[in-house]
Amino acid sequence: MKIIVLGAGSWGTALAVHAASGLQHEVILWTRNPCHQHHLQADHENRRYLPQVNLPRSLVFCSSGLATSTAWLNAADLVVLATPMSAIREMLGYVQSIQTPVVWLCKGFEAPVFEHVGLLAHEIQATIAPNLKTCVLSGPSFAQEVAMAQPTALVAASVHDSVRQTVVAAFHSNTLRVYAHDDVTGVEVAGAVKNVLAIATGLCDGLSLGLNARAALITRGLAEMTRLGVALGAQAETFRGLSGLGDLVLTATGHLSRNRQVGLSLAAGQSVAQAVAALGHVAEGVYSARTVVLRAAQLGVEMPIAQAVVAVLKGHWSPRQALTELMSREPTVELT
Repeated sequence: MKIIVLGAGSWGTALAVHAASGLQHEVILWTRNPCHQHHLQADHENRRYLPQVNLPRSLVFCSSGLATSTAWLNAADLVVLATPMSAIREMLGYVQSIQTPVVWLCKGFEAPVFEHVGLLAHEIQATIAPNLKTCVLSGPSFAQEVAMAQPTALVAASVHDSVRQTVVAAFHSNTLRVYAHDDVTGVEVAGAVKNVLAIATGLCDGLSLGLNARAALITRGLAEMTRLGVALGAQAETFRGLSGLGDLVLTATGHLSRNRQVGLSLAAGQSVAQAVAALGHVAEGVYSARTVVLRAAQLGVEMPIAQAVVAVLKGHWSPRQALTELMSREPTVELT
C-alpha cells in the first residue's frame, strides 16, 4: 500500500514509522519546511518532534508544494492529514479534489473567529471538501509509544465502510489494533473534549488534591463529554470506548500528555503563555477549550469542568478559585 502522510510532527512521524517499518508499506512523509526535510533525511531522526526514534531507511521525505500535487496524491492508496487542528481547513483545501481516501489525526475544535463558532474537522470537510471520502483515526495513543511498537488500540471512524477498511488495512498490525466505527461525531467530540479535561486533571494533580479528586474529575468529565456529544448527534456508547474513556484516561493521567502538563504548569503558577512555550508542541486543549464551552452553551449543555478550565486559561480564576467554584455547586443527582 502507498501512503502519503502530510505533516511531520510527532504523531504523523510515528504513524509513518509504524506503516513503513512494521507493515512494510511504501510511505512518503511530507513536511512544509524544506529545512526540516533536510534534517529528516540526514539524521533519520525527527529530533524536534520525536527524538530518539530511528526512522526507517525506506521512509521517503519531501516538502514539495501541495497546491500542484493532485496527481501525486491521487497515486496513493491513502492520504493522512497529520497537522494540528489549526491547519486542517488549509489541508482539506489542498486535497479537496482528489479521489484518494483521506484520514485525519487531529483532535479538537477549530478556534472561533468573530461570530463563527469553531467546527470539528468533519464539519469543516462538509463545507469545503464535501466530495472527499474521509475518516478520523483516534484513540488512546502517545506518538512515542506507537513509534516504539508498544501495544496500542485505535478507532477508525467513517461513514464509508470502504474507507474504514482502507485505514484498518493501512495500520492494523500485531502491535497496533485498529477498530472500525461509524460514529464520526462521537469520536471527534471525544478527541476534542478529553484534551480540555486533561488540563483540568493536570490542575487537580498540580494542586495535590489527591486520587479521590482525580477519579471524580475524570468521571464527571466523561459525563460532560458524553452530554455534548449526544447533543451534537453522537452515540452515547462511543464515549465508553477507546476514543472516549480510553483516550480520556490516557491524556488525563499519562506523563507524556501535553495537555496534562499545561494543567500542572498552571497549578505551579506559570502563565498560559509560559506553559505552552515550555512544551514546544501544540496542546490542543488550550485552543479548543473556549469552543467546547461555546458549542455547549449554544446547545444548552452544562459543562462546569470545561467552563472552569476556560476561566483559568483566561486568567479570570486561579486554579484554587476553580476548585472552590466546582466544589461549591449545588448538590444534584448523578446524571451522565
